[in-house]
Amino acid sequence: MKPEGPFWDVMEGRVAPPPAAVLLGWELVAVDPAAGTIEVAFTASEQFLNPAGVIQGGFLAAMLDDTLGPALVATLGPGQFAPTTDLHVQFLHPARPGRLTGRGRVVRRGQQVAFLAGELLDSSGKLVATAVATAAIRSFRRLSSHRVPGLHAFTPRGRTAGRAARPTSHAGTRRPARRPR
Repeated sequence: MKPEGPFWDVMEGRVAPPPAAVLLGWELVAVDPAAGTIEVAFTASEQFLNPAGVIQGGFLAAMLDDTLGPALVATLGPGQFAPTTDLHVQFLHPARPGRLTGRGRVVRRGQQVAFLAGELLDSSGKLVATAVATAAIRSFRRLSSHRVPGLHAFTPRGRTAGRAARPTSHAGTRRPARRPR
């Protein structure tokens, strides 16, 4: 059986990789969907440095997110996506520019939620950061319009393309003044 889904679409060149993965220098080293494991590499450039001269923690967190997520997404079928709902990162050692390796695994997967774990190592094999995450498994369908070049456009199942979503917040809207009783 041929692997299908968004991860495999990118790996087989049917769609462009996400811009964030390109920025991080994401590269697949190995993946085992049956085991729920993945190994990826990143190219940390000097543009990722903080004032102390080491890779800024937000970039390390992004690398871990882009390790754990694909471990799960490689197991999903067409029309499924898994946004991260929680990411907890522990920074253990400073990371320097160069090649970093991410290893991720699906710890437990249900129908709608998955628990993930992984680590990030520097080029000498030293552990620089670890992470655990929760991801929500969702079904999506592709939109035929409103596409951004190089990106996939998805919408939640049941929502019609072009129909505006209901606002989730009243921030910035005026409410009519209450009338005195």
